[in-house]
Amino acid sequence: MKVNIKSYIKRVLPLFIVGAALTACEDFLDKQPPSYIVPEDYYRSEDQILASANKFYTDLLPSHGGNYGTFQSDVHTDNQAGRSGDSKYAIGQWKVGMDNGNWSWSAVRNINYQLGTILDRYGKGEISGADKNIRHYIGEHYFFRAFRYFAMLRMWGDLPIVKEVFPDDEAILVAACKRMPRNEVARFILEDLDTAIDYMSDNFESRHTRISKDVAILMKSRVALFEGSWLTNFKGTPFVPNGEGWPGKAKEYNAGYQYPTGSIENEAKFFFEEAAKAAEIIAEKYKGDLVQNTGEIPQSATDPVNPYFKLFGNIDMSGFKEVLLWREYSRALGIQNAVETAVNRGNYAVGVTRSMVEGFLMEDGKPIYARHTGYEYGDETLSAVRTNRDPRLKIFLKEPGQINVFINMDDRIGDMFVEVEPKPDITNGADDYLYTTGYTLRKGGTFDKALAGNHKGYTASIVFRATEAFLNYIEAQYMLTGSISSGKILEYWKLIREKAGFEGAAIDPQTTIAATEISKEKLDWGAYTAGQLLSDAVLYNIRRERRCELMAEGLRWMDLIRWRSLDQLKTENYHIEGFHLWNTPMQNWYNFTATDYNGSSSSKVSSPELSEYLRPYQKNMTSGNLYRDGYTWSMAHYLQPMPIRQFLLTSSDYSSIELSPLYQNPYWPTTADMPAEK
Repeated sequence: MKVNIKSYIKRVLPLFIVGAALTACEDFLDKQPPSYIVPEDYYRSEDQILASANKFYTDLLPSHGGNYGTFQSDVHTDNQAGRSGDSKYAIGQWKVGMDNGNWSWSAVRNINYQLGTILDRYGKGEISGADKNIRHYIGEHYFFRAFRYFAMLRMWGDLPIVKEVFPDDEAILVAACKRMPRNEVARFILEDLDTAIDYMSDNFESRHTRISKDVAILMKSRVALFEGSWLTNFKGTPFVPNGEGWPGKAKEYNAGYQYPTGSIENEAKFFFEEAAKAAEIIAEKYKGDLVQNTGEIPQSATDPVNPYFKLFGNIDMSGFKEVLLWREYSRALGIQNAVETAVNRGNYAVGVTRSMVEGFLMEDGKPIYARHTGYEYGDETLSAVRTNRDPRLKIFLKEPGQINVFINMDDRIGDMFVEVEPKPDITNGADDYLYTTGYTLRKGGTFDKALAGNHKGYTASIVFRATEAFLNYIEAQYMLTGSISSGKILEYWKLIREKAGFEGAAIDPQTTIAATEISKEKLDWGAYTAGQLLSDAVLYNIRRERRCELMAEGLRWMDLIRWRSLDQLKTENYHIEGFHLWNTPMQNWYNFTATDYNGSSSSKVSSPELSEYLRPYQKNMTSGNLYRDGYTWSMAHYLQPMPIRQFLLTSSDYSSIELSPLYQNPYWPTTADMPAEK
């Protein structure tokens, strides 16, 4: 069915702000979205402003929506692996589309409309209720716009900066499509967060189930650290304003762009300073509230509770001050998840990689390959992997023979439990039982059978926790000064180590730094920037600490792209590996025969000729397996491709891509169904 492009722009674009996917149904184009039609008497009371904010909690914040909830969010990185690989690591598979669902502006449009209406009525004194509450909910709207914009910044880089719902004027709408340099977008996000902070009240809600000033400040440190890192690590490339080949420069409105601080180096410095300042505010406020890891896993109801373990697996997070924002689940309300079931089994086929496991230190604070007093690292059994290790790995990595549940054992709803951890089932065809890599986690576990029903659990979800601020500060401050002794780097780093459960000399990160050989850290993507191993052992261990502390919390991909840690895959393919299967006692668990690892489409495991470690994506070595030769990379994949339809919709003649104010991201063509050029 033919689409009337002018009708689409005039009727729909004002509402969707240059981004919602085009529908093929003309009837829909004749209607305004229901969310745009708001009764005249709405947004006039405190409870209505609250209801408006509440909708964005559900729409935008991370949750336990997947089988293993937020704890599977690092999948398709060097930390976690799913049943199959990801197409962004296979050259030619990720292509430019006519549309791209991620280029969606519906959330921004909705926030802009509601925020604009609310601010207008608030300014006129037309909203009834407690002023403190109204202002706080307005602040939440600003936070959500910043939160959504940051998600889009990570995917697209340069973006239109849209603060309002525009009138039905074609020239205004097309002008609004102009992509502003990414650092300007990041500055806009920081401004929104500052505004949110100004509107919100201190200690507004004690349970930390609502966004607070502290959440906005922590978010500010995250955004600023991201952009400072990006500008530093992509300097001189098409991925930064004025870099060689930057596509934005081809457009007249960006041709003479100058950084507000005068140079890309100064601009990066600005963001690192903002990150350090914001992070320090949170770190200073909460440094007495971080919980302690005892290094022990309870195995009965009478065993002492490990506060650090319980931090991640709980139905009520209000007792943990370091949790700045969490989402509540309820069986009574039917808001439930499958996290406990995932912990009882194989994490729903999301396995931890060998790289992640080996990235953790030994208990003396030294890497696994260093010389240790009285022991050495071994991985011939899962017990050996956990022995004498970083206390965080010790409590979260599962081992056969451990008890998975011992609370509420009479509960009848929790019927998906596995009482005693079995051997890893690395061949099961069902995702709920498959141990993809042989390594699995119990992060988020509660030992409560009542939560182990089929999506009948109600484990709470952490959205923000204060420990991230300490890590953000350490990295930002080091990027500013290049000195581990500057500011509060060592103070904060030692505190993280102490709370993680390290003792003695292991608390001091300089113990780790002195024993680090980066040439032996090649499995860790974070050891690279721009295709080269880092030469700075301090910076590498800052990245390592962040990786281990935030394991399975959904920040790994963000970190990898801002560090530019994937270039090396262009020249040397990378194989995702799991546990040490072959030529170890663990091999005897399975009684495999040669036909089980012959490389056919029906093979159960990878061949020992490829590696003694399980390679989940090399079970099948036929030509149909995109990942049989390992992961590779295209530079274009650091950002997503602009959808072709958006060029046409914003073109002055509705047909010429060149006449659109938009431009394609680096190394992506402007032809649909084509892969990246580099």
